[in-house]
Amino acid sequence: MDLNAIESCLLAGFSECTIDMDAEGNKLFVRIVSDDFEGLNRVKRQQKIYGLLNDRIQSGEIHAVTMVTQTTEEAGPANG
Repeated sequence: MDLNAIESCLLAGFSECTIDMDAEGNKLFVRIVSDDFEGLNRVKRQQKIYGLLNDRIQSGEIHAVTMVTQTTEEAGPANG
């Protein structure tokens, strides 16, 4: 799994964000802090991520995604 390519894909989908990622095999953990999540519920936030990663999921490169999605305010001052 090419984490740099995945990060680039995610960065292209958000106006401004902070991304932390880790992978084990084809399982991806991603934490994204972005104000693009403002006003969206958990499902809508996840749908944004899945939409960006769909090609990689369909190809089998990514089998599972665990995600934490937060706005800057939700993440707190240390992550702003």
